Amino acid sequence: MGHWFHQNIVEPGKLPALLALASFVLTFAVTRTVTRLIRAGKGPFRNISPGGMHIHHVVPGVILTVVGGFGAVGSGTQGVTACVCAVIFGLGAGLVLDEFALILHLQDVYWSEQGRQSVEVVVTAAALALLVLSGFSPVEVNSLTTQQQENRTSVIATLVVNFGFVLVAAFKGKLRMALIGTLVPFVALTGAIRLARPGSWWARRFYRSRHKKRARSTLRAYHHDKRWVGPRRRFQDLIGGAPTPDAARIPH
Repeated sequence: MGHWFHQNIVEPGKLPALLALASFVLTFAVTRTVTRLIRAGKGPFRNISPGGMHIHHVVPGVILTVVGGFGAVGSGTQGVTACVCAVIFGLGAGLVLDEFALILHLQDVYWSEQGRQSVEVVVTAAALALLVLSGFSPVEVNSLTTQQQENRTSVIATLVVNFGFVLVAAFKGKLRMALIGTLVPFVALTGAIRLARPGSWWARRFYRSRHKKRARSTLRAYHHDKRWVGPRRRFQDLIGGAPTPDAARIPH
């Protein structure tokens, strides 16, 4: 186990990536803790509002991401400078993705239902980074034999086929499976062969006149959401805090 960890995680070329992931996760955790304290009115933390304008933490996050990203590009993959730039990049990415929903909707939805999208993106990004650190490469090209790697046709065909599965899974409305499938082809294949989610581009295009398949798709999505939406929401609330209930939906 120790040999695998040293070989796949802390080898010199991967140390900056490990530091970036660690600072990314730690920044997100600290940021969510601080914002939850501000929301509850506890502790010394307050919103930054110079001149009455609220400064969201995505602003310093963008600056840190740009500085760390350009610094990492110019410093290579090893050395103290590369590690420092990786930490700076992780700090910035954590601040930016914590407010991903704000960027997507162009309004402050941090504590609304739409704000859950930020937590989903952060968890997905951390999972993908961990897979890369664990030795996964896009569509498992590193699993090809030496002879296959020398044959460019085999490599290109492998890339095209697997990314085809990724695209089909995305068109079927299975975005999480598509993202993870870029590193784990079996996941993308599973998403590609299963029924599309209702409302997805694939369902609108191919299930329009196929009433039985559309009904099966709706029924499967209903049972899937009924089983997993509750646990997923509790997990999101545990990590990022429960959103503020919509006053319009609260019965009087």
